[in-house]
Amino acid sequence: MQIGFIGLGNMGGPMAANLAKAGHVVRGYDMAAPMPEGVAAAASAAEAAAGADVVITMLPNGAILRAVADQVIPAMPQGSVLCDCSTVDVESARAVAEQAQAAGLGALDAPVSGGVGGATAGTLTFMVGGSDAAFATVQPLFAVMGQKAVHCGAAGAGQAAKICNNMILGVTMIATCEAFALADKLGLDRARMFDVVSTSSGYSWTMNAYCPAPGVGPKSPADNSYKPGFAAELMLKDLRLSQQAAEAADADTPMGQLAADLYRRFVEDEDGKGMDFSAMLPRFEKRGRG
Repeated sequence: MQIGFIGLGNMGGPMAANLAKAGHVVRGYDMAAPMPEGVAAAASAAEAAAGADVVITMLPNGAILRAVADQVIPAMPQGSVLCDCSTVDVESARAVAEQAQAAGLGALDAPVSGGVGGATAGTLTFMVGGSDAAFATVQPLFAVMGQKAVHCGAAGAGQAAKICNNMILGVTMIATCEAFALADKLGLDRARMFDVVSTSSGYSWTMNAYCPAPGVGPKSPADNSYKPGFAAELMLKDLRLSQQAAEAADADTPMGQLAADLYRRFVEDEDGKGMDFSAMLPRFEKRGRG
């Protein structure tokens, strides 16, 4: 396929490189990041989109997505598909989809899970909103960039799935870190706690696959001085998106709000910026009840 790729940072760069390695013709545009191997540089987002079968975007937020959509949609051929892989607010995802459809294009919101490692290895999971036809067009590209693509429903459903998933992730990580800090104060050995919880009703992804305690369980960022796999500020972004969506939908999410408040304090007032989101454990270790 002819692919335009807008946004070639830590995630977009390796995704575009994998598409080029698979034999697709990829033209990329980014205001700052270098061109990945095999990707031809375009002078603008519109130039990258011109003549493309699929235009993929990987951008920081909904405002930038809307601005890029204004540039690329007029340049895209009728019947092509705009596939946004950013994590943005549901309202922006739906607005861009409506804009694309009004111009005779297909549109997908397809945020990802798997981080930079998954982008590099081609093992991402895509949560996709949009039409069946647009999903069928982009499915072969999802198969190159990832290991799974789930069609979640109409426009905005992919973003909804992503922020609901990551609200669970943020809340669960805080609970896991709190529990390890409590176990320390109760004199319980961390490895024994892991052995119990990982095979009991406290089982969770944050415990079993991404344990925040160094030297316990499978290797995780905790074993690398909490250098990020998934940075705390990115978790804060997703938790804020979840609360923005909850407010719009009149949904009661007290644990999601509390997690957002704690990560805000950790990132903005403490030393959490630039650290993995599991670095909540040393934060709780240092704190008492008050």
